[in-house]
Amino acid sequence: MFVDFDWMSTLGSSPILLVLGGCSMVSLAVALERLLYYRRAIADVDRVLDRAQEALRKSDLSAAIEICKDCPHPLGAVAPGVLSDPTATRHAIEEKIQILLSQQKLLLERNVGLLGTMAAIAPLIGLLGTVVGIMRAFHDMAQTGSAAPTIVAAGVAEALLTTAAGLVVAVPSVMLFNYFNRRMNVMLTIAENHTRSLRNTMESIFQTPSSRPAEAVRPEPAVATTGAGDRIVERVANEARDVIGNLAG
Repeated sequence: MFVDFDWMSTLGSSPILLVLGGCSMVSLAVALERLLYYRRAIADVDRVLDRAQEALRKSDLSAAIEICKDCPHPLGAVAPGVLSDPTATRHAIEEKIQILLSQQKLLLERNVGLLGTMAAIAPLIGLLGTVVGIMRAFHDMAQTGSAAPTIVAAGVAEALLTTAAGLVVAVPSVMLFNYFNRRMNVMLTIAENHTRSLRNTMESIFQTPSSRPAEAVRPEPAVATTGAGDRIVERVANEARDVIGNLAG
C-alpha cells in the first residue's frame, strides 16, 4: 500500500504534510544533538567520588578539585566550585550549590523544550490537515456534482494521511522529551548528592568554619542595684533610729 502510494504528488498538493515534515526534521535534529551531548557527559561518578574523597583524606584539596574537574558529568562543574572555598559558611555553600546546579540544568535542558513543543503541536497540525482534506473532498464533490469514490478519494486520503503523520511525529517526541527530562533530573541529583558528600568529607578533615558548631553566648552577670524603694525604706529607718536615740538621751 505504501509502496504504490504517490507520496510526491500528495506532498506537493498538501502544505500541511510539508509542515509536519519540517516538525519531524526539527525533532530528529534536537534528539540527535541531545543524545550526543548526554553521551559525552557519561562518567563513572562513583569512582570519581571515591578518588576525590581519598585525596581529601590525604589533605590534598587541590588534587580532589582536579579529579572532579576532569569529570564530564555535571559533578565536574558543581563540586570544584563548592570545594574551592573551604572557609565558606553553610548558607554560602547552599547558595553556591543551587547556583551551580541551575547553570548545569540550563545546559542539560537546552533545546529539549522544542521536543515538547513538537509533541504538542504535531497532532493539532494533523487535525488541521484532516479538516483541510475533508473540505477538499466536499469541494471536489461540489465541482463535479458527483460523490463517486474517485472524486472524494484524494481529499479523504489527505485527511487521513495528515492525521497519521501528526501522530507519527508527536509520539516519538513525547517519549524523547520525557526521557531527556528524566535523565537530566537523575544527573543533577547525583551531582548534588556527591557534592554534599565531598563537602562533608572536607569539613570533617579540615575543620572548616561551617563544620564547627556556633559558640554559645554567655549572658553577662547581672549587676545588683538598689531600687529607689529600698533607699527610701533605709532612710526612714535611719531617721527613726535617730529620733529614738534623742528621746532616750
